[in-house]
Amino acid sequence: MSTPRNPAAAPALGHSLKHLAIHLITPLLMCLGMALAYQGAFHQPEPHHLEVAVVGTTPQAQGLAQAIQGKAGDALDVRTVDDRAGAERLLRDRELVGAFVPDARSPELIVAKGNSETSVVAATAVFTNVTDQQGVPLHVTDLTTPAEGDPTGQGLFFLLVALSIGSYASVAVIGAAGAGLSLKVRALVGVAVSLVVSVIGIVTAGPVFHVVDHDHAAIWALGWLYSAGILLIGIGLHSFLKKWTTLALMVLFVMLNFTSSGGIYRPELQNGFFGGLHGFWTGAGFLEGARNILYFDGGAGLGGHVVTLLLWLLLGGAVLVAAALYEGRGRRPAETPEEAEEEMEEAVAV
Repeated sequence: MSTPRNPAAAPALGHSLKHLAIHLITPLLMCLGMALAYQGAFHQPEPHHLEVAVVGTTPQAQGLAQAIQGKAGDALDVRTVDDRAGAERLLRDRELVGAFVPDARSPELIVAKGNSETSVVAATAVFTNVTDQQGVPLHVTDLTTPAEGDPTGQGLFFLLVALSIGSYASVAVIGAAGAGLSLKVRALVGVAVSLVVSVIGIVTAGPVFHVVDHDHAAIWALGWLYSAGILLIGIGLHSFLKKWTTLALMVLFVMLNFTSSGGIYRPELQNGFFGGLHGFWTGAGFLEGARNILYFDGGAGLGGHVVTLLLWLLLGGAVLVAAALYEGRGRRPAETPEEAEEEMEEAVAV
C-alpha cells in the first residue's frame, strides 16, 4: 500500500529552504570578507621602505649604509645619522624603526618597541645579518618602556577590538529596539553608549590589566572619540540599510579597520592597500594616537591622529544629517518585530 502524498509538503520545504538561504547570505558574506581582509593584510608580511639608519659620519658608516641599501632594495630606506643623540631623536619622533651603531666588538641597534614590535623584529633581523658576518653579537637597546601588563605592546590593539565591538554591536540594538524613537534621541543614546564603551575600555585596560599605566584620561578621551564616531555613523546608516547595517559596519570597522590599524603590522610590513588605509582610517587614528601618548610623550604626530578621529566623528554627523533628511521624507522602511529580533541576535553573535 503506497504512502499518501502531501501536495503542500514540497512547496513548504522549498519556501523554508529559500528563507534559510536568504538568512545565510549575511554570515557567508562575513566569512568571505574576513577571509579576504585578514589574509590579504597579514598573509605575507614583508618590509616595504622600512626606515633604518646607520650612525656615524665615517666613510665606513657611509659604505655600510650603501651596501645594506643596495642589497635590500625597496625593502629598506637606509640613511646615515651623524650621532647617537640624533638617532634617538628620530626614533622618538617615530621617523626610524632602528638605528645601528657600528662597533668592532659591541655593535648596537637602538629601537623603540612602542612604535611596533613586529617592525622592530624586522629591523633586528637586518642588522643581525650584518653582525653575524662580523662574528659578534648584536646588542639591542629599547628607548621605550612597555606597560606592566603589555610587554609585547599588543594590548592596545585588543583595546581597539573591544571598543569597536562594543560600538558597532550597539548600533543594531539602538536601531532595532529604539525604532520608535526619533533620530535625535537615537543619536543622543549613541553618544551616551559611546561614553559607557570608552569607560569600560579604559577601566579594563588600565586598573584591571595594566595595559595603560599612565595618561588614563587622554587614552579614555581618544577611546570616546573613536567609539562615538562608529556609533554615529552606524545609527545614521541604519536609516538606509536596516538589517544590512551590521554587515556594513563589520566591513568598515572590522575588515578594513583592524587590518589597517597597525596593531599587528604597521604599513612598512603590509601591502599598499592596507598600508594606504592606515594613513586615514579611524582605528589607526586611535591606536597610533594611544601609542604616541603612552610611549612617546604625546609627540610624534599625536595631533594628526586626533584630527583623524575628529574627521570620522564629523563624518558620523554628516551621515546623521543625511538620515534625518531621509526619514523626514517618510522613506525610512519600517522593521517587523521579527526583523528587529533577528538584527539584534545577529549583532550579538558577531
